[in-house]
Amino acid sequence: MIPLSVCIIGKNEEKNIEKCLSSLAPYDFEIIYVDTGSTDRTVELAAKYTDKIYHFTWIDDFSAARNFSLAQAAHDYVLVLDCDEFLTSLDPEGLCAAVEAHPNGVGQICRHSYTGSGTEDGLSTEEIDRLFNRRLYHYIYRIHEQVADLQSGSTDYDRYPVPLTANHVGYAGTADEKRLKAERNNALLFQEIEKNPGEPYFYFQVGQSYNLISDYENAYIYYKKAFSLPLNLDNIWVHVMANNFIAACIQTSRENEALSLYLPVYDDYAIDSNFLCSIGSLYLNLSPPQPLRAVMEFVKVLQSPVSLEGTDLCGAAYYGMGYANELLGNLPAARSFYEKSAGKNYAAAFQKLAADDERSV
Repeated sequence: MIPLSVCIIGKNEEKNIEKCLSSLAPYDFEIIYVDTGSTDRTVELAAKYTDKIYHFTWIDDFSAARNFSLAQAAHDYVLVLDCDEFLTSLDPEGLCAAVEAHPNGVGQICRHSYTGSGTEDGLSTEEIDRLFNRRLYHYIYRIHEQVADLQSGSTDYDRYPVPLTANHVGYAGTADEKRLKAERNNALLFQEIEKNPGEPYFYFQVGQSYNLISDYENAYIYYKKAFSLPLNLDNIWVHVMANNFIAACIQTSRENEALSLYLPVYDDYAIDSNFLCSIGSLYLNLSPPQPLRAVMEFVKVLQSPVSLEGTDLCGAAYYGMGYANELLGNLPAARSFYEKSAGKNYAAAFQKLAADDERSV
């Protein structure tokens, strides 16, 4: 194993910190924990696993806290985790080989995020930048911080997969807590927008904040602003935004606008099966709906079901085909596709089958 420091920042994470740190215990890592003002037992619990505990005065800047944690590391290579993440698998030899093959790159870990009960409900998977040489990279942006080249500030660099998987508890607060979080996030994002009005990433993140509280009208406004600016399609977040923008258009009855925006650039985004699913849903929500066109998109998804983020979309595609067949009046076929979707643990399919069974009683 290469000498590695794990850098973590947190505040009031007594519910998660032990699960996070205990998952690191089997490995010979230096653990750096930086607390940003906890008033609960977080620091006390962290002390069970490391004596490298530091305090950082919070200044509304996540990158500043991250970079402070990097500065405390004894080793050049750092792995960055959050308190609500915990390792589930790691191949030490494979990690070493990956780093040796990409000494100046940024390693991406596989993260499974869960919401609600922490079960398969609400599961999403993504590859995120978390392993790098701290003498080459640091963090930028006050919120939704990103790894950037220390010299140029660029977020375009050699990315490579590392054999490390982590689970993420995910945020599952009440409606009021989500609203307050969105307001806090946006206050910082608006500061970034004021400094960098031509950077689409910040408008995207404002849209995400509004998405969190189901304010689809404002989400639509900020996603649209981001899409009016030059975009680098190599950034996965651009593809995530495309899917979320389509969803916001559906929620605000702007399906035709979304279709007119994306059909001319269809080939640029169709490399992502999530986008194909979104376009399929768009066809189903047109007035009148176009179920045959939707089926064509869902068939493409089944031919290449894994999205750029690593999520298997078979369940969503089967569900969409079920609904398309229902619109076409082919109820036996619809039922069959809903059952296939349920077989992939797609939550909406279970609800649909239960509702159909109840009506047939």
